Amino acid sequence: MEIIKLRDDYIKLGQALKAASLVSSGVEAKIVIQDGLVKVNHDVEYQRGKKLYDGDIVDYNGEQIKIVK
Repeated sequence: MEIIKLRDDYIKLGQALKAASLVSSGVEAKIVIQDGLVKVNHDVEYQRGKKLYDGDIVDYNGEQIKIVK
């Protein structure tokens, strides 16, 4: 599981995928999110700008990202 430490109160979903190196670009993040391949807290998320807060878990392509403050 990849851990992303927040510098602010939140990070956007597309940015989190890039920060964890699960996608190579914002465009790729947009595509995989729109295709319904990304889950936030076990629910499919279609908004690239979804704000992630402390404790949120992102699932994509068999990998997990945990957001911590």
